[in-house]
Amino acid sequence: MNEQEFLAAYDPRDHPAVAVTVDVVALTIREGTLHLLLVRRGAPPFEGHWALPGGFVQPDEDLTAGARRELTEETGLGGERLHRIHLEQLASYGAPDRDPRMRVVSVAHLAFAPDLPNPAAGSDVDEALWLPVSALASRQLAFDHARVIEDGLERARSKLEYTPLATRFLDAEFTVTELRAVYETVWGHPLHPGNFHRKVLSVPGFVESTGASTERGGTRGGPRAKLYRAGDARLLHPALLRPAREETVR
Repeated sequence: MNEQEFLAAYDPRDHPAVAVTVDVVALTIREGTLHLLLVRRGAPPFEGHWALPGGFVQPDEDLTAGARRELTEETGLGGERLHRIHLEQLASYGAPDRDPRMRVVSVAHLAFAPDLPNPAAGSDVDEALWLPVSALASRQLAFDHARVIEDGLERARSKLEYTPLATRFLDAEFTVTELRAVYETVWGHPLHPGNFHRKVLSVPGFVESTGASTERGGTRGGPRAKLYRAGDARLLHPALLRPAREETVR
């Protein structure tokens, strides 16, 4: 049997049905606090529960396109706003009983961007909001999304150690103080200003000077802060380790 004959005789019904979905762990920093995008489900299963933006992948789209579409449909974050978002695959989740409807495998994605506007709920959800990560315990989550969120948060925290993606939470030009605030917010730990400043400037390609400064000095006066932009590095070497990990490395 050649290829064409095999495909002509092939019947997908000979195998168990499996659906593929995408879920998105979308993070942003609002008013100095790390926030997660959640939607409240408007239909069963788990009606009324909070969940990550997501849904079934359509036959004519790949996984990334599906994740971007779900962000747009369920939150109204489209157009230029959507292009500001860093999006990458996080992990796959395929426990047989994770969805009561049928066997569903979800390919979760991680997304983050600078301060984003309030989302607008789509047609299949009752509400969409940016929730402080610290308030997650107050929400009843659908499916296995508690685990997915935990994995997404750990990925985001580790990515800031060895990649320059912290700059994606900021505008095109920023100060080292603003960059430090991103690390402190995502990691949940205060950092020594002087040590952080020294480490950032010692990593080749992490940031580069714009040659400009802020219009004003700090809140307590003093000189104006230098402005930087993201450099061309893809990996940070040496890495900026979380305080707890620095202790273990030593």
